[in-house]
Amino acid sequence: MTALISGCAGEKFHVEGTIGNAQDSVLYFEHNGLTGFTTVDSVKLDEKGAFSFAGDKIDNPEFYRLRIAGQIINIAIDSTETVKVTAKYPQMATEYDVNGSYENEKIKELALKQINLQAQCQALYSHQPEVADSVVEVLVQTYKEDVARNYIYKEPMKAYSYFALFQFIVVNNEARLIFNPAKDPKDNKVFGAVATSWDSFYPHSERGQNLHNITIKSMRDDRIASANKQQVEIRAEETGVIDLPLRDNRGKMHHLTDLKGKVVLLNFHVFSLPESPEYIMKMRELYDTYHARGLEIYMVSLDENAHFWKESVASLPWINVYDDTGISEAYTGAATATPIIYLIDRNNIVVKNPAQIKNLPKEIEALL
Repeated sequence: MTALISGCAGEKFHVEGTIGNAQDSVLYFEHNGLTGFTTVDSVKLDEKGAFSFAGDKIDNPEFYRLRIAGQIINIAIDSTETVKVTAKYPQMATEYDVNGSYENEKIKELALKQINLQAQCQALYSHQPEVADSVVEVLVQTYKEDVARNYIYKEPMKAYSYFALFQFIVVNNEARLIFNPAKDPKDNKVFGAVATSWDSFYPHSERGQNLHNITIKSMRDDRIASANKQQVEIRAEETGVIDLPLRDNRGKMHHLTDLKGKVVLLNFHVFSLPESPEYIMKMRELYDTYHARGLEIYMVSLDENAHFWKESVASLPWINVYDDTGISEAYTGAATATPIIYLIDRNNIVVKNPAQIKNLPKEIEALL
């Protein structure tokens, strides 16, 4: 038994229940961490199949699993809840009931969907190998649309939405992620949705930061690939906003995604440059002209001197934030000079990137 579940002091979470038809089988309770699975505890089941595991209270959702051989039940834990599981071996992965946890009921739904998708793919490769690749692609895309629409976008802050991002199927003896931003840039949107929500609900969590890192890296890789094809553009019909959770000069957190409903001029600027005062005057003219009609400026400082930046923005009327995290690289990585401007419509969709903006006032007018 590990230190995680030893001792009696402090608040605990509990996972308990029975697994029938499993006498003398070893049931493992394993933690699903960012670096892999580790065994937390185990028990040899008797004829009744009863088990009970516990662990210290946690501040943000974590993931565990119950396992006998290759049969697995995935469990999400938040705080000090008690999750009760009833199952029967050797079909425990599909024939189990979970009580006391809405999150784990949803995880069960997703697990069963994934198992069904896997079975369909295996059947295709066994009986129709000549068309299997193309049909599997259709099945996977349909699955992604269903899960994104009915699970992830409905409640991106939930543990089951995080769980859905990392589901996989095995194709030709290789594990394949269903949502994979490295292969399909459109998957950045679902990763970004969950990352943004986890940043709000579970700030500074390791898993939330991991999602941000995945999203930013895949956007950068996609941008490099596009540049190699001499086609650097962000298409409105494909790309939503990747959030920029950054603080203003008073320490207040702002989110780019909170500005849905407004036309946003996303502006990356360096205030220490000699031409900055003249540029800021032009931004004031735009702001004064269009703000009442729905324009907002979200200006991200890339200055090295935070104190200088705070003094520079003290009297500016729009949203001014400072990036000391490097998160802006998702937008600025391919640029060679500032300022860098994107235009975002009222639906939180990037509609113009720096290379596409020719007449800024006219293009703002068109979006308003």
